[in-house]
Amino acid sequence: MNLSSLSASSASSHPLAPYGWDEGWEAEFAPYAEQGFLPGRVVRVDRGQCDVVTAGGVLRADTAFVTPHDPLRVVCTGDWVAVEPGGNPRYVRMYLPRRTAFVRSTSSKRSEGQILAANVDHAVVAVSLAVELDLGRVERLLALAWESGAQPVVVLTKADLVPDPVVLAHLVQDVETTAPGVPVLTVSALHGDGLDALVSLVGSGTSVLLGQSGAGKSTLANALVGDDVMDVQAARDVDGKGRHTTTTRNLLPLPSGGVLIDTPGLRGVGLFDAESGVGQVFSEIEELAEQCRFHDCAHESEPGCAVRAAVDSGALPVRRLDSYRKLMRENQWIVAKTDARLRSEIRKDWKRKGAQGKAAMEAKRGRWK
Repeated sequence: MNLSSLSASSASSHPLAPYGWDEGWEAEFAPYAEQGFLPGRVVRVDRGQCDVVTAGGVLRADTAFVTPHDPLRVVCTGDWVAVEPGGNPRYVRMYLPRRTAFVRSTSSKRSEGQILAANVDHAVVAVSLAVELDLGRVERLLALAWESGAQPVVVLTKADLVPDPVVLAHLVQDVETTAPGVPVLTVSALHGDGLDALVSLVGSGTSVLLGQSGAGKSTLANALVGDDVMDVQAARDVDGKGRHTTTTRNLLPLPSGGVLIDTPGLRGVGLFDAESGVGQVFSEIEELAEQCRFHDCAHESEPGCAVRAAVDSGALPVRRLDSYRKLMRENQWIVAKTDARLRSEIRKDWKRKGAQGKAAMEAKRGRWK
């Protein structure tokens, strides 16, 4: 047996293997192991402290040493960390480089990023069928999911509330059009329908569960874990929203393999430097744009615009183009708040478009005279 197979065997038999420990993490942690630190995975964070699962059990540790002033560098659920072997209080000294990170923009005027979960392989976007589909919100969540580096999965929950198979098929088709390249599953966690397909998708690696309050995330988490680990509250009939049943991000091992990070309901889902994620959500528009006559085509009134031609022919829904523009503008604005050069370019572009509009109006007035 060679050294690499010995390392793989050691990682697979490690007590933390059910939480995602592998030979890659073992190699990353080696320098900290030499210093006597313990490896562990963060299963919950609150008020500057975190619960860390280690080979010896769950420890409570302080995160003060890990750059608490930077929202993107704080310890978060899903991180692999180096923990002091003893002490009271016990401290997290470092987290290992993240393979993926799910980040959204905060609601503060400083437009900082907030990390929701780390080292995620699958982003499960839960959408309730108890209320009218908000396709724009689905697109927004998918943009953040793609940008994180995780593979998105859309789960239409509470499918038992849509008993007509024809109606259900139309709803699935609407979401599939909104989510190119993304699996779309229908699930009734209450009755267990559709769970097998989801379990097979999230049965390895780490999955994060995302969605609004009332989307059925906690019920879905309980069904996947096979136990009532999360409290469940009834959603309002009028808008499908519920109270925040989940108030912290929790990492839960799944009996079928893999782990699940359940998150609080997301009221605000702001983009944070997610241009490539938006591009993947609207991949058909990006592909059409490559056929436009001008490489900087704004898809408005330019001649030879392949995107506008697709809209005019009915091949591309107007709603999709409007949503694409909205998310691109929002993302550009967020990035510009921290990038002076980009802010200057945006202002110049606005002035150029304003001058073009003014010239067009003057030309029209000249024809009217």
